[in-house]
Amino acid sequence: MLFEDRPQDLESEIAQLEARLHDMRAQLDISTYPTPPSSHPDKSWTMPYNTTNTTIKKNTNDQLFRPSSVRASSLHALLLLSDSALPLGSFAYSSGLESYLAHNKPSRRTNPVTSFHHFLKLSIASIASTSLPYVLAGYRRPETLETLDNDLDASTPCIVAQRASVAQGRALLGVWERAFRVSFASEHANGNADNAEASAITAIDDFSSALKSSFEDVDEYDLGPRGHFAPLWGVTCRAMGLDLQQTAYTFVLNHAKAVLSAAVRASVMGPYQAQNILASQSLQDTIMGRIEREWNTEPEEAGQVVPALDFITSATSALQAEAMRSQNRRCVDLDTIA
Repeated sequence: MLFEDRPQDLESEIAQLEARLHDMRAQLDISTYPTPPSSHPDKSWTMPYNTTNTTIKKNTNDQLFRPSSVRASSLHALLLLSDSALPLGSFAYSSGLESYLAHNKPSRRTNPVTSFHHFLKLSIASIASTSLPYVLAGYRRPETLETLDNDLDASTPCIVAQRASVAQGRALLGVWERAFRVSFASEHANGNADNAEASAITAIDDFSSALKSSFEDVDEYDLGPRGHFAPLWGVTCRAMGLDLQQTAYTFVLNHAKAVLSAAVRASVMGPYQAQNILASQSLQDTIMGRIEREWNTEPEEAGQVVPALDFITSATSALQAEAMRSQNRRCVDLDTIA
């Protein structure tokens, strides 16, 4: 009887194993498994799971996401405009950091990084109150680019800041014409850009033509457009498909990056500490707070909220000029000795 009952015991054990294997494979979402037995054995049975000769079911959520051409180009443009390698010359302008450090030398008990944090907040507040309204207006109304450029030039009393804005704006215009226009204007030609982007492209082209004409025919009373950075940034971002919040945030963030780069060059902090500040929630909150503050500010209401920064920036220019004169005198002395 013992040998006659053994096949039945083996069949029952096999049924239990197959049922348990089916349950475990179902939990792991295995696509191919044998048909479960008709009888369901005791679920308290346990066994190790063997993955031999099994096929894992593909997850449909892991398919490559391919956005539309307009959205893809917007993401690509955002990465291009936020890249530190964008040749605008922004990192050559420190917004008065050298003069601030020269006139606010920290004592032994004072952490220089703490003083820099204070300067960075003031600098962001300054750029947001003076330039950000022109960025927003340029994005919203690209056809007013030349008017915005003229108004910003007239409302910028600090000559150093004015020259830096013009230098960066003309550099951005050069990057647009030599690099970006071919790609993003072709999207408009192929019907992938909306009417607002097309009007922004037209506004940049018209402004560029007017700027080049002013170089050739200078009138004593009408010098033509200057090419200030803020309104050109807004119109260019519109032409490249960015939304308004991305345009404003990238503008202020790039300013913060330039100031932090100047702090690293001035040995206020190291590059890792600078990246730590860039990644901090505090900086994000500061940027967003200033953007929200100026979101509905019209260009005619823009103004400097930190007047001392204009004096500091002018003093920085004087310090740099004196350093250049000292370097030139030193070179002359060395030539004389030689």
